[in-house]
Amino acid sequence: MGSLSFTRAKENPAFQQAVRAGLTASFVLAAYLVRSGIEHLFDVTLFPFVTFYPMVIIVAVLWGPWMGLLATGLSAVFVLKPLGSFQLGEWSEALTLAFFTLNCVLMSIVADRYRRHQRQLAGMQAQEAKRESEERYRTAFQTSMDAIAISRARDGVYLDANDALLAMMGYTREELIGHSALELEIWVNVEEREKAIEAALHSTDNRNRLVQLRKKSGERFTALLSAAPFEMAGEACVHSAVRDLTEVLGAEEQIRNLSFRDPLTELANRRLVMERLERSIAFGTRTGQMRALLMADLDNFKMLNETQGHPAGDALLQEMARRLTACVRQVDTVGRLGGDEFALLLEDLGKTAEEAADHARWVAEKVLAAVAQPCPIQGVECRSTCSIGISVFGTDHIRVEVEDVLRQAELAMYQAKAAGRNAMSFYSPELQEAVRIRAAMEEEMRAGIGGGEFVLYYQPQVEAGKLAGAEALVRWKHPQRGMLAPGAFIKLAEETRLILPLGRWILEEACAQIVAWEERIQPARLTVGVNISPLQLAHPDFVETVLQALEKTGANPRLLALELTESMLVDRAEDVTAKMTALRERGVRFSIDDFGTGYSSLAYLKRLPLDQLKIDRSFVRDIPRNISSTAIVQTVITLSMVLGLSVIAEGVETEEQRALLDDMGCHAFQGYLFGKPMPSEAFEALIEQNRGCFTFH
Repeated sequence: MGSLSFTRAKENPAFQQAVRAGLTASFVLAAYLVRSGIEHLFDVTLFPFVTFYPMVIIVAVLWGPWMGLLATGLSAVFVLKPLGSFQLGEWSEALTLAFFTLNCVLMSIVADRYRRHQRQLAGMQAQEAKRESEERYRTAFQTSMDAIAISRARDGVYLDANDALLAMMGYTREELIGHSALELEIWVNVEEREKAIEAALHSTDNRNRLVQLRKKSGERFTALLSAAPFEMAGEACVHSAVRDLTEVLGAEEQIRNLSFRDPLTELANRRLVMERLERSIAFGTRTGQMRALLMADLDNFKMLNETQGHPAGDALLQEMARRLTACVRQVDTVGRLGGDEFALLLEDLGKTAEEAADHARWVAEKVLAAVAQPCPIQGVECRSTCSIGISVFGTDHIRVEVEDVLRQAELAMYQAKAAGRNAMSFYSPELQEAVRIRAAMEEEMRAGIGGGEFVLYYQPQVEAGKLAGAEALVRWKHPQRGMLAPGAFIKLAEETRLILPLGRWILEEACAQIVAWEERIQPARLTVGVNISPLQLAHPDFVETVLQALEKTGANPRLLALELTESMLVDRAEDVTAKMTALRERGVRFSIDDFGTGYSSLAYLKRLPLDQLKIDRSFVRDIPRNISSTAIVQTVITLSMVLGLSVIAEGVETEEQRALLDDMGCHAFQGYLFGKPMPSEAFEALIEQNRGCFTFH
């Protein structure tokens, strides 16, 4: 408290004057003591002004004429004492004292005038320096290459802006000054502005912040912002310097392209391919997704260069780059490793090596076909081929090195060249063999469809103890491998779209069998069920294909039952409903196969023109022992009754299963208890053998 009172007292002008007066008196006393000491030591008499005169001048210069007069008065008091030793008649000392006093007063006035002049001069110099500083700032503000703005911190209203900012943003001074950044929607992200202002007001370093701004035209651009707070007329303001990075980023992108792109083809160069391959290996190890690297080398490219010149060779490389890019997805990478050697990095090819190899083979076939197409170069039609080496990597989450993958693909490419060129080769011998077998099987299947190698087997369907129909099941009489069940080839047929011609043949063959049984077996109105593939149902000509099969064979459409899976009904529901309705109007029946294993929904059961539900064999197999399976089967049977649909259980193999199903209300069955799938001749023999009574229990 005492310290605070003393501090306030020091700021009081009266206190300051008292201090100066005390110091003045001390100076006078000191001058007197000095004079007395000199006279005593040296036994000499000094004139008063010899000691007092300099002291008075110093006081007047330091603290003004009033303190100078005070010093003069005090000096006179001390001077009178030695004058007492003189006689009053001796006026010389008196005149000396008067002269001393007058001289001190005049010097005090002169010193005060000098001090005032110095103050005025200093003030004028300060004003001139301030004016020059403001002019320098204004010049720098207006001529700066950076866009500079001054805005209020609280609302973002612009108070000033230089020409560079107006030109960059596209505003006139009248359109900008007095308006806020929020009002003009200059910030793309308002939260970004709040963060920048907060940092400018409370951080010591708020430079080089990347922000997204919007020009008057609406064009967005990336800018580099540096901001600093200051106070103007008592208002918190922000000084902002903005630099448009559009050209800088464009230049950086151009430099990056020069660093990572092949200048001739604009494909990824070897460096970028290596980087992406390393990243792909890392991602594949974490996600378990397989990848593949295809290395393609043009055959006989050197001959083209030598015969038609390097410009022709460059043109061919550019055309090949375009064709290779068209063969892959956007997530994949196509690069030129050098010369006539290209790399194709295929991402996310599935969880298994076989699946990845099959996709890689498919891409390689597209590349071989694309490269083999004629290419007009300088008015001459050139033909080229390539050899492709394939390395599939990512197996079992084992990390491989970039060099290993490149080496494997390169070795496989040399194998393709050694095999006669215009070919592909996998690095792994086992995988190569698997792909070869798969490709061979595809060709064999294609030939078998047209060569009559496929046949239909029929499995009896029994209702109320009597034969009611059959399900047509395809078999392949392979020339070398013998009779193949659908599990050995249906998946490949769907993946290669061969299911479309195969499915068309199955439909026609089943319809022809319906007609044959109607002619030979009286009265045998047996329904034949045919499984339909999702690809068949999704094909635009599905309805026409079914109707053509019926018309071609003359089969009764009411004896044809098309079996669909639940997932097929959920996907593209409107299209499926329209197709089913069109065929239902012609008399074709529909059955839901494996009901309960997919996306069971009462909504589509009510909406679709269905005739029958088939209880999946997995539920039938477990009903004697599993309460849940029994409950599901009972629910399906009850649901079919409520919806007015017939129900049949497949996979019935024991009398116990049949009896339980019969007790629950299901009286139609299919399974080994009633007969295995058999050729049409055996099926007809079974009918003849049991003519008049087809009781199987």
